[in-house]
Amino acid sequence: MSTWFTHCLGALARLGPRAQKDRAAIAQRQEDSMTVEERGPYMLRSLKDLEGYAIEATDGTIGHVSDFYFDDEAWVVRFLVVETGTWLLSRRVLIAPEAIGVPDWDGRVLPVAITKEQVRRSPHIDTNSPVSREHEMLNLGYYGYTYYWEREQAARRAMQLREGDPHLRSCKDLIDYHIEATDGEIGHLEGILVDEANWVVRYLVAYTSNWWLGHHILVSPEWVEDVNWAEHTVSVDLSCEEVRQSPEYDPHDPVDRPLESRLHEHYERPAYWIDEVERAPR
Repeated sequence: MSTWFTHCLGALARLGPRAQKDRAAIAQRQEDSMTVEERGPYMLRSLKDLEGYAIEATDGTIGHVSDFYFDDEAWVVRFLVVETGTWLLSRRVLIAPEAIGVPDWDGRVLPVAITKEQVRRSPHIDTNSPVSREHEMLNLGYYGYTYYWEREQAARRAMQLREGDPHLRSCKDLIDYHIEATDGEIGHLEGILVDEANWVVRYLVAYTSNWWLGHHILVSPEWVEDVNWAEHTVSVDLSCEEVRQSPEYDPHDPVDRPLESRLHEHYERPAYWIDEVERAPR
């Protein structure tokens, strides 16, 4: 979001409700007409596209991304799962997003501020089993990163230490889950889009398959009511007709702010980028 638009949003707090709505609409139209350079950096990335990216340590390649662990309460990627290859007997290691520097998107490389020796000596974690809070503490503490749950609400700090964290999930496992609207099935989950700035999951990408042949839709995690891991379903607070009338999404095109604005306006849901500005410390 541009600095100009952020300034406009801050000014809205001093206006009445009707004036806020009018000014916000004007500001959004002007924001939509800006070039990418004028808006500033902003990009959503498909986790499917990020699979296979090389993880480059300060002294060589560690391996390649094979999966992501995300928090299904906060909808944030907590760890990248990296296949190390032959140099470390194909061991899988967890890398926190905090370690990633400036990505080389063209070269499909994610540089990290750690060494191969640090990775070799890092705690062994079985990525085929649920990752416990104890394992998270060992991994984050080893690399000197703060525990993310200490930066969040107190209610999230009380999780069990030795049992698998029920909220840390594999992104690969979520693919192909059935998407259930309030009045019927609308398709299956085909992808996950994250904000490259903070690794927050912004949208689930669903393919409507036989119900509405050949269409893709975007669903915000904020509209998800439940994920049933046993039944492999994702329930959303949307009707089939609402989905059918929603703005079209082409997976080959980047998601821009105008599309997001139309999507949130269609569903009459608050825009996350405005909420984040309002929650930001002043």
